[in-house]
Amino acid sequence: MTQLGFTEIVGLDIGKQALLLLAVDPQLAGVAMAATAGSGKSTLARGFARLLADGTPFVELPLNVTEDRLIGGLDLETTLLTGKRAIEIGLLAKADRGVLYVDGLNLLDPGVCMHIMDAMARGMVRIEREGLSATYPARFMLIGTYDLSDGNVTRSLLDRIGMIVPFASHGDARARAEIVRRNNGAHDDRLVEEQMLRGLIEMAREQLPRVAIQDEQIEALSRAALTLGVEGNRADVFTIRAALASAALAGRSDVAESDLELAVKLVLVPRATRTPEATEAEQQEAEQAPSANGPAPTDQADKDSPKDEQDKPTPEQIEQLLMSAVEMDLPADLANLPFAAQRRGKTGSRGVILNNRRGRYARSIAGSLRENKIALLPTLIAAAPWQKIRRQERLEIGDSRLSVEKSPISIRKEDIRVKRFRDKAGMLFVFVVDASGSMALNRMREAKGAATRLLQNAYVHRDQVALIAFRGQSARVLLPPSPSTDRAKRELDVLPTGGGTPLASALLAALQTVKQARSRGIPQATLVLMTDGRANVALRPGEGPASKEQIMQEIHHLSRLIVFDNINAVVIDTQANYLSRGEGRKLAEHLNGRYVCLPNAKAQQIINVVA
Repeated sequence: MTQLGFTEIVGLDIGKQALLLLAVDPQLAGVAMAATAGSGKSTLARGFARLLADGTPFVELPLNVTEDRLIGGLDLETTLLTGKRAIEIGLLAKADRGVLYVDGLNLLDPGVCMHIMDAMARGMVRIEREGLSATYPARFMLIGTYDLSDGNVTRSLLDRIGMIVPFASHGDARARAEIVRRNNGAHDDRLVEEQMLRGLIEMAREQLPRVAIQDEQIEALSRAALTLGVEGNRADVFTIRAALASAALAGRSDVAESDLELAVKLVLVPRATRTPEATEAEQQEAEQAPSANGPAPTDQADKDSPKDEQDKPTPEQIEQLLMSAVEMDLPADLANLPFAAQRRGKTGSRGVILNNRRGRYARSIAGSLRENKIALLPTLIAAAPWQKIRRQERLEIGDSRLSVEKSPISIRKEDIRVKRFRDKAGMLFVFVVDASGSMALNRMREAKGAATRLLQNAYVHRDQVALIAFRGQSARVLLPPSPSTDRAKRELDVLPTGGGTPLASALLAALQTVKQARSRGIPQATLVLMTDGRANVALRPGEGPASKEQIMQEIHHLSRLIVFDNINAVVIDTQANYLSRGEGRKLAEHLNGRYVCLPNAKAQQIINVVA
């Protein structure tokens, strides 16, 4: 199958427009493009490189890039040969005045994101490591593609990218058929089309300084940003630049309404955190405007005002037109937009764990090779400054076992550096569900729904979910800590309900589950207890029926152990307010956790509470 060119990609027209605007005005900083796997987003980005001027750098950034490869570091080969420290520039500096492309923008390590953002802000990259100090220009356009099923892009990085292309999928059968035809068809016209686009971009760049935008249009764009709940002023600047670039690409000297619409669609709509809804006061004001302001202006008043001013729309009118034009681009659920979703926060705070066996290589330290993996490059760097001295020492003592010719590099025990890996710590959510009473079936159904949704959204963070049900005389672990949604569905399909309420047994089972998970490298845990808190079965029943005081002592003791082990807790009271006697609230106080009353808890409500 022949790889398609920029003009031959099907279904990513808005992505093509964004890339062309970026080519006209590199100060738009970049384009982030979300689409499903196999949609052609990567092919489109690489085809974009052929539209740029000859010699423009196009640097692809691998997801597993190391810090020295990213920002630069010691040129080991030159250093070993000359004995003097030499610098090798990194990928950020190599992309200067060109394009830095990342496929899988949402999978970048946070440390790599920080270096990219710093370079975008400063326009340069500074090397301060291994005794080296240098500065190199790094003014690049960032193009990032990603699959939403792998999670969201870091908001701080998205904030520095000018245009965000809305999610696109190939759900149209005709579009899919056209993709197949173009993959199997001839490509004779590709070079001609790409050459025409290159010429169009060059003319637009020359036209850009001559394009004018009216003050009313600037104000309308700012008002639209406020209406959509866009935070910060950087987006306002990007929107104006996108509108100017669109006009230049069309060969106009003034910004038209279509240019404003495209700018709002690419810059403001993806950053929206609320829908544009007019308040009742504004509607009443609009309806009462004619009567409040008196009779309509007379013909004489029309004659007194210049005709240009009469025809000139106000910022409010322009904003209204823009909102009407982009209304269809706003999803029904704003949580699907990157900024709205991240504004609501993620489920739990994620950390990292350092270990010596698995994860992402984070740094090197001095150590032994007995239980560690050698960090070859840092080891050679540590040994490099001592090579001349060691060669001289070996020549002086006449070491015949290791001749200089056979072993040009001398590495000693003190030079050894071993790897330390950084892995996402993840979060364990333990659902502890009361399976006794008349509400048990509903509680279990919604708990299962919440657990499944958390697992579907938790892949990137390495989260896991466990589920414990308690009824009768004891608690039962239905689902041990697992990241598998399929397993969760299988294990939670059938559950008997009714009987007593052994809350103490449930707390003990939850505590043991968390401790076992921590031994396997999941340090953070949150208990989600769905119960009314009315316990009536003791953990250790005596000869006769357990007293209420005994049951409460057990619960209080186990709650203190849970608090002592730094386990977060959320108590969701499933009892109606008028029936509750405060047991759920007291349980939350014992656990030093959060109390929420949700008599008819739904799966999404549970997820919102946990988040």
